[in-house]
Amino acid sequence: MRLVAALILCALAQGSWAQDCRTDTVYLKGDWGQARFSVEIADDVEERAQGLMHRESMPSSAGMLFVYDRPQKLSFWMRNTLIPLDLLFIDATGTIQNIHHSAQPLDETPIRGGSDLTHVLEINGGLAKAMGIVPGTVVRHPTFSNLEADWPC
Repeated sequence: MRLVAALILCALAQGSWAQDCRTDTVYLKGDWGQARFSVEIADDVEERAQGLMHRESMPSSAGMLFVYDRPQKLSFWMRNTLIPLDLLFIDATGTIQNIHHSAQPLDETPIRGGSDLTHVLEINGGLAKAMGIVPGTVVRHPTFSNLEADWPC
């Protein structure tokens, strides 16, 4: 049921692309379609360390966007994270480079996203596959500096 609600919300978001970019919203688009997620931002050491730990649920249209100052290798784990998550690893241009699907709650195995990454978007586990989100998908948010010319913030 949550998945159906998320797909409906994302479909409704398709009509709102003309809106100004907001720091609490990310937009995604690719050959599969378009989506919008309300996000919390984790852009300092403390916020990134806390992430989505200890939460028992998250709305299907929500997520957390981790923002880093410079391109780097990124690796995550699920310590103290109670819900399965999809981790979307993104470069400075706003392009998804790698996706880890349905990371298992409480698992401390490193989840390597790759190198030259500046962002990670965490959404509910299973949503990326269900929606068809794949590497190459473009993400729109004010923290990306080199977005494609027809979709800038």
